[in-house]
Amino acid sequence: MKSIRNILALTTTAAVVAFPGFASAQSAESGFGHAVFVMTNDADSNHVLAYPRAEDGTLLSAHTFKTGGRGSGGTVDPLSSQGSLTLSTNGAWLFAVNAGSGTLSVFRVAGSSLDLSDQVPTGGSEPNAVAEHGGLVYVLNTAGTSGVSGFWLRDGKLSPIAGSRKFLSGNNIGSSSLAFSPDGKFLTVIERTTNFIDVFSVQPDGTLSAIKENPSAGPGAFGLLFAPNDTAIVSETGSSAPNSSAISSYKVNSDHTLTVVSASVPTLGAANCWNTVTPDGQFVYASNSASSSIAGFRIGASGALAPLPGTVVGLNPSGSTNLDLAITADGRFLYSINAAGGSIGAFAIDRTTGTLTNLGAIGGLPASVGFNGIAAN
Repeated sequence: MKSIRNILALTTTAAVVAFPGFASAQSAESGFGHAVFVMTNDADSNHVLAYPRAEDGTLLSAHTFKTGGRGSGGTVDPLSSQGSLTLSTNGAWLFAVNAGSGTLSVFRVAGSSLDLSDQVPTGGSEPNAVAEHGGLVYVLNTAGTSGVSGFWLRDGKLSPIAGSRKFLSGNNIGSSSLAFSPDGKFLTVIERTTNFIDVFSVQPDGTLSAIKENPSAGPGAFGLLFAPNDTAIVSETGSSAPNSSAISSYKVNSDHTLTVVSASVPTLGAANCWNTVTPDGQFVYASNSASSSIAGFRIGASGALAPLPGTVVGLNPSGSTNLDLAITADGRFLYSINAAGGSIGAFAIDRTTGTLTNLGAIGGLPASVGFNGIAAN
């Protein structure tokens, strides 16, 4: 199966530029209660950029916060993952993986301000995704002996859980995403190389059951997240055919198997790797990174996915290579990290119809220098 890097190489050409320093925002902006967070993944010193968000969705100058670790560097999508920068379910904490130093950082969130509270080894190599539920944190280590490791979060400190480490189906299998079910009973992981969706039960002590490997409904499984109604939604990069990307939905069964609800619904684009769901669970949006487009779907009560009119509901500038997506906690705005274009795409969401209104791209980021991960509150 082709990796996202190979797919993007066919459709995107971007010059590599030096990574500049970022100036902190003026103190007058520090009072904003909402922000969009982006991770630099810089190989020398990883940072999180926090853009205060105004009421109309406008993003102001970024504050910068060191994670204390090192990223992987690279150009476009070097982590090949969804969830490298993740807010806790209550929005009080922000987690950032440091792929270069093999550590996980946690920040206390106060609107658009961050306070680094801890940084710990992840128990593996090249962490590229993290998920949290009710103070239970699992991180995905994608390199070498691919697996997951668990921690308890208490008062901003991460404590390793004895016996929590679980290996995936093999070594270097391109693991790219992990997510808890809304009730916290299951942890799911995507393996890109094998095209497996792994399911674990979460035990009362925070450890995991034995792994159950499930085949993806379509080719190119990449990112997985859950809607509030327990529907698991998986992005698919598709086959080698043009614009063959798709999105599938599943229900997780008590025996760790998956029941397919909607199989490989086309996103009418290429390299769909990242999805995001509105907080009310009505809509899911898919990032066609090689087409610079965003597709939209309504999520039914059964978990069935129905394309919104036209399917493609948002466009970024050509060559943007929009990677991960984030929706604000109030469900009003969607943002995309445009790695090749050096910008953040901004869209207003119609919470009745699901349509997107393009608010323009916020520039000023360096292009093609390895940025990964986006979150919003």
